[in-house]
Amino acid sequence: MNQDYIKPDNWSIIEEGFHAERVESSESLFSIGNGAMGQRANFEEQYSGKTFQGSYIAGVYYPDKTRVGWWKNGYPEYFAKVLNAPNWIGINVAINGEQLDLNKCKTVQDFRRELNMKEGWLSRTFKATLQNGIEVEVNAKRFLSLNQDEMGVINYQVTPLNSDAEIVFQPYIDSGITNEDTNWDDKFWDTTQVSHDNNQAFIQAKTMKTDFYTCTFMESKVFINGKSVLVEPNVSADATLVSYSYKQNVKQGETYAIHKFGGYTVDRNHDKNALVTAAKSVLATATQLGFDTLLEQQKQAWANIWDMADITISGDVKAQQGIRFNIFHLNQTYLGKDSRLNIGPKGFTGEKYGGSTYWDTEAYCIPFYMATKDQKVARSLLEYRYNHLQKAIENAEKLGFTNGAALYPMVTMNGEECHNEWEITFEEIHRNGAIAFAIYNYHRFTNDYSYIPEKGLEVLIGIARFWHQRATFSTAKNKYVILGVTGPNEYENNVNNNWYTNYIAKWCIDYAIENISKVEAEYDTDFTRIMNKVKLSKAEIAQWKSVADAMYFPYSEEHNVYLQQDGFLDKELIKVDELDASQRPINQYWSWDRILRSPYIKQADTLQGFYFFEDHFSTEELERHFDFYEPYTVHESSLSPCVHSIQAAKIDRMEQAYTFYLRTSRLDLDDYNKEVHEGLHITSMAGTWMSIVEGFGGMRVKDNTLSFSPKIPKEWDGYSFKINFRNQIIKVNVNQGKTNFELEGGESLDILVNDKKVTIEANSLVTV
Repeated sequence: MNQDYIKPDNWSIIEEGFHAERVESSESLFSIGNGAMGQRANFEEQYSGKTFQGSYIAGVYYPDKTRVGWWKNGYPEYFAKVLNAPNWIGINVAINGEQLDLNKCKTVQDFRRELNMKEGWLSRTFKATLQNGIEVEVNAKRFLSLNQDEMGVINYQVTPLNSDAEIVFQPYIDSGITNEDTNWDDKFWDTTQVSHDNNQAFIQAKTMKTDFYTCTFMESKVFINGKSVLVEPNVSADATLVSYSYKQNVKQGETYAIHKFGGYTVDRNHDKNALVTAAKSVLATATQLGFDTLLEQQKQAWANIWDMADITISGDVKAQQGIRFNIFHLNQTYLGKDSRLNIGPKGFTGEKYGGSTYWDTEAYCIPFYMATKDQKVARSLLEYRYNHLQKAIENAEKLGFTNGAALYPMVTMNGEECHNEWEITFEEIHRNGAIAFAIYNYHRFTNDYSYIPEKGLEVLIGIARFWHQRATFSTAKNKYVILGVTGPNEYENNVNNNWYTNYIAKWCIDYAIENISKVEAEYDTDFTRIMNKVKLSKAEIAQWKSVADAMYFPYSEEHNVYLQQDGFLDKELIKVDELDASQRPINQYWSWDRILRSPYIKQADTLQGFYFFEDHFSTEELERHFDFYEPYTVHESSLSPCVHSIQAAKIDRMEQAYTFYLRTSRLDLDDYNKEVHEGLHITSMAGTWMSIVEGFGGMRVKDNTLSFSPKIPKEWDGYSFKINFRNQIIKVNVNQGKTNFELEGGESLDILVNDKKVTIEANSLVTV
């Protein structure tokens, strides 16, 4: 834990007291989004202190030209960057001619910021004394509408406390913005038209190179003590900015308020020549409904989400706050409405990682969306990869692979690889395995096999072809080896025979062959279509099989464990608890050379394989590997604590499981890795959900049956969650000493509880 200023609360993230050094951290933590757009929690009014301004539109990106010290063949030409979009939230506030700026006020008192996760809004209140002596109270509330996802709304109120005052609200939209994350300081936006009329303003801008056309818009209304007033505004415009000024003499104790409606229309959803027309339609709806009605709609929309997605924890407020924070941001980032979109590691909270798609989606996010929403949402995420299959084949071709071998990108916006670190781009090829595993996981959980003959089998074939070509036969070992890779543990680069990579490569080939046989036997039309398309022969399949059957796995007879990779035992095996705490996280204090020579594991690597393929190993084998590898794991990847929490619960290490749960659930809230100012760790938040449902709840699918082995930390009185399993809703309520299973509607359902069959009748409850 590196920060501790967020107040414990079951449903809200709360900050009290203004501290300039916390601004960027809080801008991340209090970010808001609605799946179509999002923004960091920047102040509406002017702020001259250190800040990271950011607003983002889903699917809009820029191909920032790769910048490396030494170019290597095969490097991607660009690194895709999520773009800081034109700013629509700004409202400059002048009081008796002085700008309100918390960085310049004489005093700031009673500062309070709240992100209400239950209802989906962000608020900020404070009292400030300006240099001119005027004391004011400010109340601001805003949200991004879930129902009208091109629109956001702000209610900004100022009350002079010690005298009458002339207050000017100056709402504006501005396309003259820059990215925090840029390789060459390129100009990302080209403003094409600025227009305004009757309290409405529009800025049309397109991205350079990618030519995404956007319209940023706003409309405002002002009020005194809640009553609308007509103020003739002054308008100002230049090449990249439009602002209106609403001046009002306000008596002491009166409240002057502005309701600002704003957002984006984009050519992903509208004709690029009709974006202003579309924006006017959005504004017409918003202003007709008004702030209060829109807020009520927002509350109801979030109530519908929470009804299915909520996890309750009793007896531990910080744990409860943590899981809801994670679930809230996952839903702010991706709602499954648009199959062209995916889930970036930072979501709408920052620019690190380019806002692109990683293997995190398949490994961590799909289980969450599969179980808390309609299975169509998870299927859309699978189809996203199918739609990019040809690009994956082209990515492999650039590296010398042939015959339809597919290498999915480490980082992508449109299917092309756009990651520019060679040890990741060329070597972290295990990501291919996560794509295949997600197909398996989807079928296992939903029992929907149709995706595989329709689309998924082509993906599996492309992946199997890649693994077949990537493996090398070692005459010395009389086995197939995979050389020069980086496993999930990115603190080891360019290693030979990473166990996880080799294991998942073998599994991918076997799984592809299994499904080829099944589709041939049961879906002959699809089989003929696919074979004609991919030109796959029995002889080629036999070659795959020879690789899978003779795959090499490094093993230590001394320790009786699989080795993370060849040579792991050659390292100086000093455990993490012997490290000087002042050197943590090591990626911020050590040279990369020192990290690579150390035994320290960034995230679950060998144990990631044990998580995916738990049923391939005994509990005793898991315990042995957990005991060997966890002491060398520094958990400096956000994806690590959740896997360890699940496995600790599996082997009845409940204290460890609880500690890892707190770390994953409060990773950002408590800033464990000293980087929250850059944005939140969105994809690992799905792992937090898994640490409860799969860890403490013990949820699995065994022999086509939903299974639970519930456990509870001693710190909790109880916890509950819901699962949508094959279109039947099961509520699980675990308490100290008993567990209730409740089935909502549908037909009766057989489940396993601690490996014993239990039948839940429709609309009834069973206690175990």
